[in-house]
Amino acid sequence: MSFVESKIGPGESAPGPEKTPVLEIEDLRISIASAGSSFEVVKGVSLTVCENEIVCLVGESGCGKSMTALSVMGLLPRGVARVTEGKINYEGLDLLSLQSRELRRLRAESISMIFQDPITSLDPVFTIGSVLQEVVRSHRNVSRAEAKEIAVRALVQAELPDAADRLDSYPHQLSGGMRQRVMIALAIALDPRVLIADEPTTALDVTVQAQILENLRARQREREMGMLLITHDLAVVASVADRVAVMYAGEIVEEAPVEELFADPQHPYTQGLLRALPDISVSRAGLYSIPGRVPSPQTPPPGCLFAPRCEHVLDSCWEGNPELKREANRSLRCFNPQPFEVR
Repeated sequence: MSFVESKIGPGESAPGPEKTPVLEIEDLRISIASAGSSFEVVKGVSLTVCENEIVCLVGESGCGKSMTALSVMGLLPRGVARVTEGKINYEGLDLLSLQSRELRRLRAESISMIFQDPITSLDPVFTIGSVLQEVVRSHRNVSRAEAKEIAVRALVQAELPDAADRLDSYPHQLSGGMRQRVMIALAIALDPRVLIADEPTTALDVTVQAQILENLRARQREREMGMLLITHDLAVVASVADRVAVMYAGEIVEEAPVEELFADPQHPYTQGLLRALPDISVSRAGLYSIPGRVPSPQTPPPGCLFAPRCEHVLDSCWEGNPELKREANRSLRCFNPQPFEVR
């Protein structure tokens, strides 16, 4: 899949092997309470994001990607979901041990997040200018004029047309793409070290998607931020990622540099995701789809969680769940990996 090679633009270089971790998630477990019982939706996830690096977290809906991101921000729904085990470190600081006030101080200033649907993230009764300036003034000791200047600069960097004139606009007066640019401006206004983007191009047309992704990548590179990009779109992954973690049913099943993952996917789930990509160079009677669906976290299958959908399943796959084994710069959770064949 040669289109992966095009993600490094003119004047840019591939990320080097030695980078400083800015976000480290270690053995994270999240449970949800429902009808008097609880069940795990994130099961021992470990993930590292380094400075000046884009890590993509990939998987079908319901795999636990957004729950992982919300736990980093301390935004899990109270009384419903909670972290039961694990660590989340930001530059050595344990986020799970912080009080609400301390965590609130870190949001936007050190760790920022772009949510999936901007219309539900922007308050309809406030103008985008008032929201941006409030965020700036809550973290910086600046005047209203200075906050306005920072807000306009962030909107310009997010490539919102007529940025200064849009300060008095309400969210409903903007298109979906423009609202997403406002969310990018909110996320980058205070120059955070870590940016989490949860499916930032969902529901946007292809042209706008490409523009948003290019803008995000440009802002990330110029600030040398660590970015965790959550998506189920492998075309998005190929265009921006440095490293990819594939998530299934609450677990990381494979992790590798993006070029290696696309050239040599080893987990049957990753292979299925790649086979499902439309490819005009391959003659097919129809589009491929992975049989079955992601298992319910309330009733997980015995053994390997992917076993009911796997075409290479062994008897041992039903008896125990494989551990995530790390070798060199790759990780894999599978008893019976097979070479990838394009079909």
